[in-house]
Amino acid sequence: MDKYRLAGKILSSVARDAAKMVKKGEKLLSVAEFAEEEIKRRGAEVAFPCNISLDDEAAHRTPFKGEETRFNDEIVKLDIGSQIDGYIADMAVTIDLSGEREELKRASEAALNNAIDLVHAGVNTKDLSETIEKTITDFGYRPVADLSGHGLLQYDAHAPPTISNRCIKKGVDLKEGQVIAIEPFATDGIGRTKRGNILEIYRLLKRKPVRLMNMRRFLDEVEEYNTLPFAKRWLRSPSDIMLNQLVDKGILYSFPVLKEESGGFVAQKEHTMIVLEDGCEVTTK
Repeated sequence: MDKYRLAGKILSSVARDAAKMVKKGEKLLSVAEFAEEEIKRRGAEVAFPCNISLDDEAAHRTPFKGEETRFNDEIVKLDIGSQIDGYIADMAVTIDLSGEREELKRASEAALNNAIDLVHAGVNTKDLSETIEKTITDFGYRPVADLSGHGLLQYDAHAPPTISNRCIKKGVDLKEGQVIAIEPFATDGIGRTKRGNILEIYRLLKRKPVRLMNMRRFLDEVEEYNTLPFAKRWLRSPSDIMLNQLVDKGILYSFPVLKEESGGFVAQKEHTMIVLEDGCEVTTK
């Protein structure tokens, strides 16, 4: 558990510093690269590309290589992950640059805090989901129903159990020693996502034999990230054609940007925690 704790401590400090950089006029790419480089400088490795999602974007947006987009009057979700030998910390914060979405931001924060208060060995994920949805709806918003919290295992950033952001009929009991990430998403939209056009994040599913030498070399580079997600901008010679072929072969999995289906604004808050007999230890505070 010490590696989970250290990854969380490092991530928490990096996330605080990265969030301070999110200001009007600053480049998204500068913030993403800062977060990723600082995780390494402070003694961990990056667990997945720094996600910087704007307004109706809910997840999986990371800047592309050379991107010049700058922050303006958006509601910004900063989702960052660190790992030590594959033991992961996952954390997200929302920064409201518009000055008009603070209540939406507070809804996701309150939902997370209320859920954390319930976590202990034996609690059912159904109870956590009910609390998350009730908190968000009490603020007058909706949870994003098809995004959820999750377990964390070595080199697996989205393991069981699923912790839904809406009420479910049946859940599972949490066990002492499990590591989970709870991440409520709140929206003023209808509460569902759709695929966007941006695709910059991939993950190795399973290496299979390939005939072409250049594809084998490409896979050798991808394997440096084990089974954790990686950004196209991290690759030495990124090739959309090769990435698409590897996705089609079932070797890679792609993560398109997810946008709120009705164009609603989205806020997110996330912490990682270790389940204890009588509570939990938040590693990313």
